[in-house]
Amino acid sequence: MKPIQQLRTAARPLVRPIVVALAMAGVAAVMAGCSDATGKAAEAQAAPAAPPVSAAVVVQKAVAETQEFSGRLEAVEHVEIRPRVSGYITAVNFTPGAEVKKGQLLFVIDPRPYQAEAERADAAAKSARAKAELARLELNRAEKLLGDKAIAQREYDASASSLKQLDADTRAFEAQAAAARLNLSYTRVTAPIDGRVSKAEITLGNLVDASAVLTSIVSLDRIYASFDGDEETYLRVSGEAHKGEAVPVHVGLANEDGFPHEGKLEFVDNQLDTHTGSVRMRALFANRDRTMAPGLFARVQIGGGDKHDALLITDRAVGTDQSHKFVFVVGADGKAEYREVKLGPVVDGLRVVRGGLKPGEKIVVNGLQRVRPGAPIAAQVVPMVASLAPAQDKDAKLAMADAK
Repeated sequence: MKPIQQLRTAARPLVRPIVVALAMAGVAAVMAGCSDATGKAAEAQAAPAAPPVSAAVVVQKAVAETQEFSGRLEAVEHVEIRPRVSGYITAVNFTPGAEVKKGQLLFVIDPRPYQAEAERADAAAKSARAKAELARLELNRAEKLLGDKAIAQREYDASASSLKQLDADTRAFEAQAAAARLNLSYTRVTAPIDGRVSKAEITLGNLVDASAVLTSIVSLDRIYASFDGDEETYLRVSGEAHKGEAVPVHVGLANEDGFPHEGKLEFVDNQLDTHTGSVRMRALFANRDRTMAPGLFARVQIGGGDKHDALLITDRAVGTDQSHKFVFVVGADGKAEYREVKLGPVVDGLRVVRGGLKPGEKIVVNGLQRVRPGAPIAAQVVPMVASLAPAQDKDAKLAMADAK
């Protein structure tokens, strides 16, 4: 037994290092396994899922480009009614805001002083005519006496000169009488045009003179829409307008959808404003239903030019990077590609793209804020429309919810 115990005692120092080595190897293996699991989890957290977005294919079709501007409506005829003679207003014969006809009586100024002056001037003219008639008879007698050698030539010449002077006096008095009658007619203030009258600025009983504004009238049957066009529009339509060719213009009011009123370009100014780069333009519209009034804000759409192939996108897809416009194109690898674009006018609710896109490419139209250049995206294809209809919008939201 003793030799066996001695053997066990001698083996103990050899066993302990082996056990320690095996234990350390196990711990290293466990730590390596944990490290691999932690690395994989970190990699999973570092690569998030692609965000869901809506994308649409760029539309290509033939369009006739239009431009839209902001403008104001202006009356074709605008008249400030002023008295031509002074006096007290004795009558106001219209309803404020009513339509009036040309020649309709609006105000009456006290006519009595002008009536008296007209009668005095007429009497003076009659007196002068009577004196001229007497001088003519005397000249006829003098002519006969001169033929009989009964008077001297000097007396005949005096009679002829007197008649000429009295004829001149007669014409002067008749002119004064005509002026007096004209002033008398001015006491009746009438409408010079057809249109809508404003309120009475000076009421009954007030003393007025030629500097006073009694009221105003604006025409209604036709109306102008004035706006400032840009240089591109000027180059496109000025030639046609100056030649008298019809350039279609449409107008929409603040409470209307689209541009329901159709007219034609009536005026293009002869130069551009060098400070703003704009040119004054004016279009003429019929206003039979009286819906348009001077001073109203107007959205103006001006056409012109032939149809041509163009690429169209919705404004919802366009982002702004300082002074640049851009869109996100869905690449073949499913990643978002930043693309700067050059935009044109809006046609049928879609924006014309003059550069930066190609036919058939897909762009992000909804969820732009979740997209980063070069990052993967989960694109759901929707139609390219100016604004999603409720049903389409609901479908797009459901699709994105499913993708999440």
